Order: sequence, then C-alpha cells, then structure tokens
Amino acid sequence: MSENPYRLAVVVASTREGRFGPAVANWLAEQTAQRPDIDVDVIDLAEHPLPVNLSSDPGPEDAAALAAVTPRLAEADAFVVITPEYNHSYPAALKNLIDWHYVQWQAKPVAFVSYGGLSGGLRAVEHLRPVFAELHAVTIRETVSFHNPWGKLDASGKHRDEEDGQAAAGAAKKMLDQLTWWALSLREARAARPYGA
Repeated sequence: MSENPYRLAVVVASTREGRFGPAVANWLAEQTAQRPDIDVDVIDLAEHPLPVNLSSDPGPEDAAALAAVTPRLAEADAFVVITPEYNHSYPAALKNLIDWHYVQWQAKPVAFVSYGGLSGGLRAVEHLRPVFAELHAVTIRETVSFHNPWGKLDASGKHRDEEDGQAAAGAAKKMLDQLTWWALSLREARAARPYGA
C-alpha cells in the first residue's frame, strides 16, 4: 500500500429499480483495486436515501440519514460520481445529495463515470460540471462513458468484449491519473492554506 493514500468517495447516483449503476460501480472497483494510492469509500444513494426537504435544522430522523453520508464526504479528498442520464440530465437523488452539502465539496476534485444510450450519459456530466463549479469543486476533464452498455457488462462489472474492456480500462487509467494529481495537490494545498469560499 501507498504510505499515504488519498480517500476517494465513489457516489453511485442511480436509485431506480433495475438500475445498472452497481455493475458500473463493480467495474470501477476493479480499476481502483489496482491503485495502492487510493482508499475507496462507496456511497450508494439507493442505500442512503436522504430527506427531500432541505433544512438548516433537520429533525432527528433526517439528521440520522445525513450522518450516514456527510462525514464520509467531508473525509474524502476526491470524488468519482457514477451517473446515468435521465431525461438529458442526472438523477434527482444526486442533486439532493449535492444540495444537502456545501463545504464537503470545496477545493476537491470530482471525476465522472457515466452511462446511458447513444450519449453514454455525457449530457448528465455536462450538467454536473457547472453545479460542482458553484460548490468550489474542480471537475476533471477526462471521463469514462459507457454507451448502450446493457449486455456489454455483466453484473460483476466484467466486459464481455475484451477489446471494449481494454479501451474502458485505458480511459479509467487516464481519468484516475488526472484525479490523483488533483487530489494530492489539493489535499496539500488545503493542509497548508485552509480553503475559504
């Protein structure tokens, strides 16, 4: 293991019945397992439903739901958001997670793995970039997108076509290399000079 790996929170954004997100998350886990410099924490929004009524003073039940997620976002040095594309954008559960939090995203990098039809979820990613910019996060240029992936990945995240699998792994390496540079650089910067928005 790396002496001081950075903490990566992987957010699985889909909560839809029959969702494909877990297969993509399993694929990403295989990619990150090869990286001793990364310590991964998966936050699956289907397992952590958050209240929909935003409040500066949530009641006990809402506070308990947030307590299962908020500290994990705060501890993260970087994020990968795994998102499908719903109606040319990203899921409501993801926007809800984003809107409940503010300082947890600040001065940290965010990368995207998307999936969908012909667009591969890239319209969802393009909608997310200005949202994260508003939260003082840095979005990574390199992305991984899966176009019409149903039937191409099995439930464990394995590619059925070796050539497709190699291409996706290559894209993941580029994305994770870029994310790692930003994660380590911004972690050092936050330690030296606390970020104030």
